[in-house]
Amino acid sequence: MTKSLITLMAGAAMLVSSGCATKNYVRKEMSPTVGKINELDELTAKNTNDIREVDARATKGIADVNSKAAEVDQKAQAAGQKATEAQTLASAANSKAEVISNAVANLDNYRPVTEASVHFAFNSDVLTKRAQEALDQLAQEIPNTKGYIIELIGGTDSVGDPQYNYELSQRRAAAVTQYLAASHGVPAHKVYVIGLGEDKKAATNATSAGRAKNRRVDVRLMTNVQENDTTAANSPSGGK
Repeated sequence: MTKSLITLMAGAAMLVSSGCATKNYVRKEMSPTVGKINELDELTAKNTNDIREVDARATKGIADVNSKAAEVDQKAQAAGQKATEAQTLASAANSKAEVISNAVANLDNYRPVTEASVHFAFNSDVLTKRAQEALDQLAQEIPNTKGYIIELIGGTDSVGDPQYNYELSQRRAAAVTQYLAASHGVPAHKVYVIGLGEDKKAATNATSAGRAKNRRVDVRLMTNVQENDTTAANSPSGGK
């Protein structure tokens, strides 16, 4: 082996040794950096999961708040509706009381001539044949009664809603008014209608017979001519 060949081989060995040393050096120097990168990747992944979890909780919290707000709003609307219904009932009661008060005050100047009660079927405002006959008999006294008015008080039993019964009692009284107008020519201004619903019962509502008696309209023919005035009018010195 020549000296030059030995030198060449030695140089090549040195190059190989130098390359390995360089790779080892680079690997050694980069190892901490790679570790940091891996650590950052793990931390980033963990933070991403935490953010997603927080976002999910926040979304659920917002949904819960919106649900509670909607529930509160519904309850507020229901309360407002109940208050409106209560106000309507109170207004109807006040109006009803005022009508009755005015009618009673006006009727103080009248005295009864004759009266009758007509009865109705359950939840009905249609006059029966018997009811019509009772009205016909009462109406026979109208031509002989000066300064007359007719008082009608409608009633119902206690079955059902009180407000509905109040309206039903008015319809029953209206049916009597229409019959007297159509069959006996009684003008509307001569009729005082009071619908009392179930407030003024004629009998107990605990029995079917009692409830039947309460499904009625009391009809009263009245005059503002007092008995002493009638006597004076019929005396020999009267009527001048």
